[in-house]
Amino acid sequence: MRVPWVMAGIFAVAQGVCCAQPPITAGQLVREVVYNELNDHATHGYWRYWVESHTPKESLREEFLETAEGPISRIELSNGHPLNAVGRQLEQERLHSLLNSPAEQARRRQEHDDNEKRVGRIVAMLPDAFLYEYAGEENGCYRLRFRPNPDYPAHSIESRIFHAMSGELWVSASYKRLVRLDGRLNQDVSFGFGILGRLYQGGWFSLQRTQVSSTDWKTERFELHMNGRAILFKVVAREFSELRSGFAPVDARLDLVKGADLLYQIEPASAHVSAASISMDRESAHR
Repeated sequence: MRVPWVMAGIFAVAQGVCCAQPPITAGQLVREVVYNELNDHATHGYWRYWVESHTPKESLREEFLETAEGPISRIELSNGHPLNAVGRQLEQERLHSLLNSPAEQARRRQEHDDNEKRVGRIVAMLPDAFLYEYAGEENGCYRLRFRPNPDYPAHSIESRIFHAMSGELWVSASYKRLVRLDGRLNQDVSFGFGILGRLYQGGWFSLQRTQVSSTDWKTERFELHMNGRAILFKVVAREFSELRSGFAPVDARLDLVKGADLLYQIEPASAHVSAASISMDRESAHR
């Protein structure tokens, strides 16, 4: 899971009549959902998809492809426009560096693994860090409200931020999988007694997931809006949104070179660098 993970509108319209609550408590339902999510993390397939990301400074449209050696990507649009000659050259150099550098590959794998573990830790917090209550049913999903559990010992930075939130959680009634998670900071969160930094009350995030196969669910939308103050009184803002679409399965045996070849096949020969040509360059360099 990745989390790591754009909100484009209201997820679903509430049904006129709420269905009966399931025969288990809201807390137990969340435990079963978390078990399913973490188990999926260990057995997921590999996918190819589009990512549209937006920050106050830049928007990108990229195509991602997951391989056994980590994800690989190519940029199609920057700020709504195709890459110019300089941009294509930078993409070529980036891909060339990745495919020819074991150290860079190891760094990216470690970064990817760290992100996955971080998301896993946050998901694992859900059953104990919050108290839940049923709030009805919408479009085949149980809707739950959550608030911080006052007995939860939040010690790490991640847990302190997450535990300071309240919000709503949507769970697939049929599959017991996480469909949507909305959270908002109830209070300021300080680090080092406020000397090292502070996140301000009112910041929020929204995560939405979609089923892409009989067993796999992927993050479809993510949006984050946080404001705070860093050390030396620098004001910081984190505004980010991401939309993923066009999920298609790929062979789980792909390595980075084969993944890059597949990813760049749709580009005209005059406008891209293929992984095959880079491999040839690499072989020539070692002769």
